[in-house]
Amino acid sequence: MNYEELLVTADKAGLKVREKTLSEQNGLIRGRRIAIRKNLTTQTEKSCVLAEELGHYHTTVGDILDQTDVSNRKQERTARLWAYDKQIGLSGLVKCFEERCRNEYEMAECLGVTEEFFHDALECYRQKYGICVSYGYYDIYFEPTLIIHKKSKEEELLSNI
Repeated sequence: MNYEELLVTADKAGLKVREKTLSEQNGLIRGRRIAIRKNLTTQTEKSCVLAEELGHYHTTVGDILDQTDVSNRKQERTARLWAYDKQIGLSGLVKCFEERCRNEYEMAECLGVTEEFFHDALECYRQKYGICVSYGYYDIYFEPTLIIHKKSKEEELLSNI
């Protein structure tokens, strides 16, 4: 989703989003208010930050700014995974394959996210799914590098036995 679509999503959830001068974070949520760093240069950067803050809204309980606390780090990871799934997901990886994207830059561009966000999402998916995950007619390999394989009809039939 692009920044404008995420703003609509936030509004429908009753959240107020404002661009503010923030000194340390790119985004911050308190209650039903989300602040996005005012001087982020692109709408793509803003959409990645807003997606993560929406992830915090949907998954986080309490103040988790102290990242030395293990519980807070787990909540941070859960919020980021929510954002990665919202902005990319396994369906987005398949879309990149179908669009014939050749590298992470092209994939990030295709999905409307930053390269850093895309790269971090792949790492999170490696941790979540391991080496490989099946998604519909596709096998998505995360190691040794991202490889997406479309199964033949015969392979699909055999995997259902």
